[in-house]
Amino acid sequence: MKILVLNGPNLNLLGTREPSVYGSASLADIERDLQTAFPQVTFSFAQSNHEGELVDTLQRARVDGIVFNPAAYAHTSIALRDAIAAIPVPVVEVHISNVYARERFRHHSMTAAACVGLVAGLGTDGYRLAVDHLVRRSR
Repeated sequence: MKILVLNGPNLNLLGTREPSVYGSASLADIERDLQTAFPQVTFSFAQSNHEGELVDTLQRARVDGIVFNPAAYAHTSIALRDAIAAIPVPVVEVHISNVYARERFRHHSMTAAACVGLVAGLGTDGYRLAVDHLVRRSR
């Protein structure tokens, strides 16, 4: 099974960015954790701070599933929502923090309705849960 783990803006700063909100794990730590937890999965990883690049990555993905943390773009991007809806690949949206316990503008996700599921507020464990769902779904 092939899974793309795609991360949006500012997630390249994980580990140093607001550790009280996002924890101390870096993107590299999350990637290592997933590869260790799911040796049967072939992962590809990408991160971008640019909306159009995220759209292009979704459209080019030739994988069995996508774990996508759109970060702040979840709350603003119709383009990302439409890109998810346009592809035949199941996408699970992930947020490290509990967006519903934060600022009101974070309480709505434009992208979630186009996804097969949403995991929020469980820290970096959310990535593992999303991958587990995609693996089980493919059986």
